[in-house]
Amino acid sequence: MTASDPSPLRIANCSGFYGDRLSAAHEMVEGGPIDVLTGDWLAELTMLVLHKDRQRRPGGGFARTFVQQLEGVLGTCAERGVRIVSNAGGLNPQGAAEAVRALADRLGVPLRVATVTGDDLTGRLGELAATNEPLTNVDTGEPLAALGRPPITANAYLGGSGIAAALRSGADVVITGRVTDAALVVGPGMWRFGWDPGRAEDLDALAGAVAAGHVIECGCQATGGNYSFFQEVPDLANCGFPLTELHADGSSVITKHPGTGGLVSVGTVTAQLLYEIGSPHYLNPDAGARFDTLRLIQESQDRVRIEGCLGTPAPRRLKVAVNADGGYRNTMTVSIAGLDVPAKAKLAEEALWARIPGGRASFERAEVDLLPGDLAQYAPSLLRITVLDPDKEKVGRAFSAAVVETALATFPGYHTVTRPSGASSYGIYWPASVPARLLTHQVELDGVVTEIPAAHCAPAAPAGLPPLPAPDPEGPDPFAGEPTVRLPIGTLIGARSGDKGGNANLGLWARSSQAYDWLDHHLTTERLRELLPETAQLHVERYRLPNLLAVNFVIHGLLGRGVAANTRHDPQAKSLGEQLRARLTEIPTALLA
Repeated sequence: MTASDPSPLRIANCSGFYGDRLSAAHEMVEGGPIDVLTGDWLAELTMLVLHKDRQRRPGGGFARTFVQQLEGVLGTCAERGVRIVSNAGGLNPQGAAEAVRALADRLGVPLRVATVTGDDLTGRLGELAATNEPLTNVDTGEPLAALGRPPITANAYLGGSGIAAALRSGADVVITGRVTDAALVVGPGMWRFGWDPGRAEDLDALAGAVAAGHVIECGCQATGGNYSFFQEVPDLANCGFPLTELHADGSSVITKHPGTGGLVSVGTVTAQLLYEIGSPHYLNPDAGARFDTLRLIQESQDRVRIEGCLGTPAPRRLKVAVNADGGYRNTMTVSIAGLDVPAKAKLAEEALWARIPGGRASFERAEVDLLPGDLAQYAPSLLRITVLDPDKEKVGRAFSAAVVETALATFPGYHTVTRPSGASSYGIYWPASVPARLLTHQVELDGVVTEIPAAHCAPAAPAGLPPLPAPDPEGPDPFAGEPTVRLPIGTLIGARSGDKGGNANLGLWARSSQAYDWLDHHLTTERLRELLPETAQLHVERYRLPNLLAVNFVIHGLLGRGVAANTRHDPQAKSLGEQLRARLTEIPTALLA
């Protein structure tokens, strides 16, 4: 392939998280022609997991399943010229590269393996503080000093420039540390089509690649996985992974290999576009992407075109994910069946705290949640009690044993659904940012290190860029006064939710313009607070994406100090959208025909 080659670049995904399907790489390489095999192994929580791995295992700190997946496809990729790009390097890209080189040697496959680093700021925190960069928490405004604990990881989110440079230098495999999920598609696009973030005329193409990368980075979520209308998805048990056909203008087609299960539709692609975003102006290190401007077109079965995504200059500051040890935690869950559930829960709490010296106040944090059951269906309620403290012994067996000790001296039907256990460590997530000019991609290939600036010479913002849609609709509600029926909001509306550090995102979309008009006017921030009472006291932002027939909410603080530290039954807010879809509301009967 050359820069003048008009053919699209076929980029396949084989992993959406550390722990995804091991056979996916083989399925994507053997299922049809591809040019690049990529996968996302890193989430905000994964950096903590890799930190623990590095502590336990010399040379650890990278996603070992990446190497396992490559064992069955490395030779085939080399024969066919398929490039491999992954962020599985995590905290130790060099260690991952050494493991891949050892695998290639054992298989007799000649390969050039490059690493892209420069994201790890853990050793530079003092330097940053000295230059008046206090790594302020972007959600709370607190300086890093307020964390009160030494950071154990600090990684900036880099873009695709280092990946592109490695591929241009002839790398067959590129292993990165922390880059944005979309960079795994943007970087190969920059290599293949010669896009430059410093050129204004390339911003739209880069933005289109950001959109395509965001869609395929979570694996099967683009092909029918975790889809609200999952009963419409054929053969979901054998869901195929997604791939994108990326074009020189940044437009793309999302599809999957023939003969695989799942579905690629405007709906499945919309759901993934809404996943874990905030504003429709989706910032990435190489360009901002205006998701409110893009269009989705169902070209044919399992082929959805993304086009028209407008780009903006790269941001001057890049996101940094900081993690610190939080201490230890433990959770016990008690089943409460039958009548008088609140009184039984109160008695269970009183009995527990009476067994612990100092009671509830003796812990740094103690969180109690009563998850309601369904008396009509004989489903029990669940009382979840979570304690957190720097003292490992206090929250370990001493706590779980105290829960068990009350079993014969409390309410009728008492039993636990969790086994007594020791304490587990947890981490605190701290989102921050630093100037892009302070960062460089360090590309190492064949022992030679090349530095690529992370900051781009920003062109002027494109003229005529439309303003972001107003958060609330203009004009009267077209369904005001129409007859309604009380039904679950999910009767009409799909949802996709997830975590953004300590915040949760909740995207909702309609499947017709009439249903969107109703959704847009009906589901205000105030009504969201009514339907989801846990959001009532939190700051909520509302965004509109009319081109996608969608609205997106960002619920600040719902997840506390991040996935590892919060005590919600659903710590990553994955089920928040489905909870909302089950809530009853007044739906116009005209929309149900």
